[in-house]
Amino acid sequence: MGKFTVLSSVAAPIDEKNVNTDIIIPIKRLVGTDRGTFGEFAFEPWRYLTEGVENPDFILNKMPYRNAEILIAGPNFACGSSREGAVWAIQEFGIRALMAPSFGGIFFNNCFQCGILPIVLPAEIIENFMRQAISDGDNPKFTIDLAANEVTAPNGDRTSFEVEPFRRDALLNGLDDLGMTLTRRDEIGAFQATDRETRPWVYL
Repeated sequence: MGKFTVLSSVAAPIDEKNVNTDIIIPIKRLVGTDRGTFGEFAFEPWRYLTEGVENPDFILNKMPYRNAEILIAGPNFACGSSREGAVWAIQEFGIRALMAPSFGGIFFNNCFQCGILPIVLPAEIIENFMRQAISDGDNPKFTIDLAANEVTAPNGDRTSFEVEPFRRDALLNGLDDLGMTLTRRDEIGAFQATDRETRPWVYL
């Protein structure tokens, strides 16, 4: 999992409410699809007219958004089932950060385990960002600085956002929860050694 520090990219706007996880990755793709190939099926119901035939009107099939690493979405993005495959699909498509007024709770938590930064911002700011994201050929870029907890829009406006410190540190260091736990292995070992002496019956 790569470190997330500063990301500068065009942002693809998906101005829809309640985009559910079955849109992000259809359930039929969760069986028989190997990790590393989920990106091909990200947003499949919208990206393709028929299997393998792209929908030219879908935002992620248009330039410059095909190469977007940032996605701007409407409220309650990724609601529905808890499938982690939804995060895998977005990650493997190339998206590193998401901005929306709200997210499905399980999806939101899963993002951090896969190196994706989900940013919650007020609806009016998201609407403004969506307007700025629409390109007239000049490829407007957003910059997300995780160390500064700040988004810089194409027009230069800066917006602060909040991330739990533990999760922020994990992303900055390219670690999931397990990786963060292992950074404290010496402390854990010291605790276990002391605990083994004071409560030996626990270890029988």
